[in-house]
Amino acid sequence: MSVNRMTARMRAAVALLIVAVAATAAGCGSSNSDQAADSGTRTVETAKGPVTVPADPQRIVVVNGALAGYLFDLGAKVKAADPRLLGVSLKPGEFPAAWAAEAKEQGTEVVPSGDDMNLEFIAAQQPDLIIGGGPGYPGQQSINNYDKLTAIAPTALVASNAINWQDLLKSVADIVNRSEKVDALVTAYKDKVAKVKAGLEAPAGLAAVMQSRKDGQPTLIAPNTPLASLLSDAGFTMDDKVEAKAGNPTRPAAGDWVTFSPELLNTVVDAPLVFVITVDGGRSIAQLKEDPLLAKLPAFTKGQVYELPATSLRPDYRSAMATLDLLAERFK
Repeated sequence: MSVNRMTARMRAAVALLIVAVAATAAGCGSSNSDQAADSGTRTVETAKGPVTVPADPQRIVVVNGALAGYLFDLGAKVKAADPRLLGVSLKPGEFPAAWAAEAKEQGTEVVPSGDDMNLEFIAAQQPDLIIGGGPGYPGQQSINNYDKLTAIAPTALVASNAINWQDLLKSVADIVNRSEKVDALVTAYKDKVAKVKAGLEAPAGLAAVMQSRKDGQPTLIAPNTPLASLLSDAGFTMDDKVEAKAGNPTRPAAGDWVTFSPELLNTVVDAPLVFVITVDGGRSIAQLKEDPLLAKLPAFTKGQVYELPATSLRPDYRSAMATLDLLAERFK
């Protein structure tokens, strides 16, 4: 056995020991955790089956930024949160503008992010509840690390294939025992949808959503994902054959996009209306129009290509409301 291999194994063992020690501290060294324990526990349904959680969690760590906004909407106590939202650029230590004020008010810590989940940091927060799952890479990370997270604290994963943000909100609300707050938020959304839809003059035909990425890989949002559902609510007819036309490529459980070969562009992106979301340093619409392959697509030849901000890609309640405002302004 090589020295390097032994060193790697030793590092892994030390990391697991740190998690175990911090988890033990979480169980016996925190008055806040004791308060949660005193208030009892509940069993909730999660993507991993029934999980016993505190009835009134006091030190929640949320490991997917796409779920954090719901916790602040519900008035839950967030000890630490992963700040990552696809397409949103942040400086170290920053939270997304949508819920940065609430995070600052609560003294919420930033969960360090990277290719590997920082289990030591999470354990050091002495959480009484960890919430993960949901869409995107952070959601997939929590799925991959589920057993390690459960060694730190009760861990509740929400579904990664939820069709709309309302389902995610309801799941998070149930986990933190605040379901009574859901109806008011959903009603406010429905009221705005009705208002926007009544005044919307959307182009005829199917619509699709394209990601513009730095690597130039052709990518469309999959049907029956949160943004596609929002656009359907607003009155657009989404192309629900995207995956089939792309050859039904495999996508991760928490993935909400379809990638395919450039040779299939004419087949897959044949909707006469295309929304573009620029992420990861991707090209602007003006730059995309200069691409000879894209310029021949129906939406580009018809001049029916419209930009949406990256915050629309995986909408929570707040970004859903903001996206509806943008649609109302653009298609009035």
